[in-house]
Amino acid sequence: MLLHSALSFVLLSVAPGVSAAIYDVAQLEWTLKNQNGSIQIPASGPPSQAHLDLLKAGIITEPLLEINDFTQRWIVNDNWTYTADLTPFTRTLDFNSTTFNTTLLVLYGIDTVANITVSGHPIAWVNNQFRQYTFDISTAISAPSPSDNNLTVSLESAFFYALNVSTRPDVEQFPGNGGFEYPGIWPMIRKVASDFGWDWGPAFVPAGIHKPAYLVTLSPSIGQSVPQTGTPPVSPSASNTDDVSGPIFVEESSIDIYKQGQNFSVPPNQNADWIVNVTLGLRSAVAISQSSLSLSFPELNLTSSFETTDIPISTNDTFWITALWSIPDHIPQRWYPHNLGTPKLYNLNVVLSAPSSNNSLSIVNFVTRTGFRTIELAQTRYSQADIDQRGIWPGDQWHFKVNGKAFYASGNNIIPFDPFYARTSTDQVRWLLESAVKAGHNMLRVWGGGTYQPSSASVAGGVYDFYDICDELGLMAWSELIFSDALYPINDFLLENLEPEVRQNVRRVNRHPSVVQWAGGNEIEGIVIWTDQWVENGKHFLDEYVTLFQDFLFGIVTSETHSLPYTDCSTTKGVLSLDPYILRFSNGTPGEIYGNSERYNYDASVAFDYSSYPVSRFVNEFGFHSMPSFYTWEEVLLSAEDFSFNSTVVMSREHHPPAASLAFPNPNAAEGQSEMTVAVELWLPTPGTTDTNQTFAQWCWSTQVFQSMTIVSEVAWYRHGAGQSENNLGALVWQLNDIWQAPSWASIEHSGRWKVLHYGLTEIFAPVTIYPFWTASNETLQILAISDRWEDVNGSAQATWYDWMGRSLKTTSFDFTVPTLNNSLLYEAQGLNNILPNGRDAADVFLHLNVTANVDGKKVTSEQFFTPTSLANAHLLDPQISVTRGQDLTFTLSAKGGVGAWTWIDHPSGTIGIFVDKETGSPSNGFYLIPGIDRTLSFILNPALSKVKNPDPADFVVRSLWNNTHLGEPSNPNIELPRRGLPLLPQPFWCLILAAFGFLGLFVISKYIVPVFFTRPQPIHLPESD
Repeated sequence: MLLHSALSFVLLSVAPGVSAAIYDVAQLEWTLKNQNGSIQIPASGPPSQAHLDLLKAGIITEPLLEINDFTQRWIVNDNWTYTADLTPFTRTLDFNSTTFNTTLLVLYGIDTVANITVSGHPIAWVNNQFRQYTFDISTAISAPSPSDNNLTVSLESAFFYALNVSTRPDVEQFPGNGGFEYPGIWPMIRKVASDFGWDWGPAFVPAGIHKPAYLVTLSPSIGQSVPQTGTPPVSPSASNTDDVSGPIFVEESSIDIYKQGQNFSVPPNQNADWIVNVTLGLRSAVAISQSSLSLSFPELNLTSSFETTDIPISTNDTFWITALWSIPDHIPQRWYPHNLGTPKLYNLNVVLSAPSSNNSLSIVNFVTRTGFRTIELAQTRYSQADIDQRGIWPGDQWHFKVNGKAFYASGNNIIPFDPFYARTSTDQVRWLLESAVKAGHNMLRVWGGGTYQPSSASVAGGVYDFYDICDELGLMAWSELIFSDALYPINDFLLENLEPEVRQNVRRVNRHPSVVQWAGGNEIEGIVIWTDQWVENGKHFLDEYVTLFQDFLFGIVTSETHSLPYTDCSTTKGVLSLDPYILRFSNGTPGEIYGNSERYNYDASVAFDYSSYPVSRFVNEFGFHSMPSFYTWEEVLLSAEDFSFNSTVVMSREHHPPAASLAFPNPNAAEGQSEMTVAVELWLPTPGTTDTNQTFAQWCWSTQVFQSMTIVSEVAWYRHGAGQSENNLGALVWQLNDIWQAPSWASIEHSGRWKVLHYGLTEIFAPVTIYPFWTASNETLQILAISDRWEDVNGSAQATWYDWMGRSLKTTSFDFTVPTLNNSLLYEAQGLNNILPNGRDAADVFLHLNVTANVDGKKVTSEQFFTPTSLANAHLLDPQISVTRGQDLTFTLSAKGGVGAWTWIDHPSGTIGIFVDKETGSPSNGFYLIPGIDRTLSFILNPALSKVKNPDPADFVVRSLWNNTHLGEPSNPNIELPRRGLPLLPQPFWCLILAAFGFLGLFVISKYIVPVFFTRPQPIHLPESD
């Protein structure tokens, strides 16, 4: 697990002629075939998966197109075998040598259930996607079967395997494990849970060797050292290593940095010495006595050497050596998240040496990046002094501290970046993480239904970089063990498989200062509490949960790391005790606040009702779904008739609520589509024009506008809670990224295109922001300035009322000071008669709010807009937007008519990037364009992800809410879109057709009847179930 693509190491040489010390098996010629042999094609070799090789061979089309998630289910139902001829490798070995070399097969990931054979000899049967495997294959490779000199990985259908396990008579059945698409079988197999379908993603259930694999040759002797520049013998990125070999393979590493005396239940003493705990897991072909481990931080001029235990010959098992290095607190600079300080990193040099006749010889020499920080999860009870003096609501704390200080966690949740891990790229991931930072995020939660995220492409077969980028950017990562939304069985078979999985992944990420905790899984505590209360014999399932998440997993994690906290679940009621670790569950005092929470409410009528928001210490999930943009639909829709809100293909990709079966299209999709439709109709002008393309584009965009409105409202509420009795110190939106092109909760689309929400988050997650809190029930408006800074912040704000012609009606200015992690009330009034400008109606005006403050020596600005009635009722006017385009992709937008509500500029297909305000340098889009106040935006292209490197400025499209009901021409000719799509079918009619004809009728109607009669979607009113 060591450690970075620019590392160096030294291995000892062996007899001349021995080569390929580290051999990437992707160099071999691979084939892929199905069980009956009807398909046999060349394969690309690890990392790959069956779908990807079938795509490359032309057997299938891109899995994400159209309804391929349905038509390609046959791949899931088959067994697949990868085979490679080992001859190019074995011809490099000298089997006649008196000193025979050891050969290890290192597999960093198998997806998922497989028999592995080498040269006709069985090596292993594996069934865990999240483990790495190392096997000594020396005997097998030296005595191949007469007709078999192959490396063969035979993969069993994960679906049928899990189904078979779940139906065994000795397997416990669990209440409520229904599943999203494939039946609820993911707890029966250690595989990405969302591979079986989720309410935001497809169910491809991929199979393959999804991470790199290597053949590592170990020398049986210690000879003359030969320097080698590249990566250490852990997930090497280079194909050849220039005839270099050595006696030791570093299979795993753990670098855990914490304070002297710190552990799970003992918080760090900020003045104590640092402990640098370096642990290496070795496979050795030689016995080495009196070895030493040298550690150094060159930037700090620190070096120390440690004698290690004798290293035995250990090729079949891992041998561990450890060094504990104490460093005074004041020497290193601490790592901080980007918004609170500098994410300082240091190079750590590690040298393992053995004695020789003249001096010590370096056996392993590598460099890795790490950092010094403490992270705590405060879960103990608030003191009586906090309650009396600070006005804290009684109960337990639930917030993070970095380097001893509580802070506000602003961020998002991530899901897998692609249905096929093997094709995820570092460029793709870096863009998402950089986008999170640009939007003011300081924390991302790695969702427990996906996968363990890699350190980097060159560590443990990572394929792409993740934690390395988080370290660099100062972006904290809440990490989770892979358990999600189901009750899990307790048996020796599972526990024996889980232990190495958890240990390997915890050890690997220990070195990353960006990691802030390990949670046991996603949303399971709430499931088991419900089960305990409402299911017969529910206490039995609660006891099993305690065994797995309170006892077993807690013990493993805390034995592998001193620096990180552990919680049993993402959403939790907290603990009764930290030592011993005892979960609270429902054992609380009524009226007190415990743990954290989440919110999902799809009733758009209460979207801005603060009484429907949780009063919580920390909210780790909340969201509302929206459509992807028209441009993103162009990536996957192939027929013109598909480009409508309720077309068969669009509806088939709506997985909320999930089908809970393999029924296709999703029979529940209409409900999810209706939620978005009703929300738009309640709060925005209902899209409907004579141009079907524009109407579809405006519908997609309008769902994004509403998504941004409601989620920004929630973020503001939770942030203001830092200064309220709940002392809320965390808001993590659901979700950052998309796994495919479909309706979802994401703020960034699958390609990397920002949705409206992500621009909205840049404003509301600003260090100092302003927000209008409107309580419609009693017509109360409060305007607050909110700060997440550790110091008091001084600033100024301005509130200006405008009419829709853009005329300024009334301006009020404020100077303020916001205390640390708090907010300041700038304005409060009750009754529209007292709030609105004299003589004005609520439908005729809006309020523009902006704030300016000095933070860390830099000017920070933020703005918000408030309408005292729904924009569906507002008396909008034609903004007559004029666009001046520059060749440097600069766009000046001017409103020549009325105010352009939610003015938005889209970049064309094939481009990825963001718009930034030329004046502030901050991301900006989706604002009210006021006549006389022009906006100049620059488009910053991401060349790594953009297929079009030099877009034509004329292809950038501008829209506003006016275009929901009016054609782009003549006032805005730039609203034109490619001629695709059909008029839209009213949803009540869909329900009648669905009831009468089923989905076959639905398909016929969408293809042939829609173009004749209908123009736009309406809310669906589904019949109540019996």
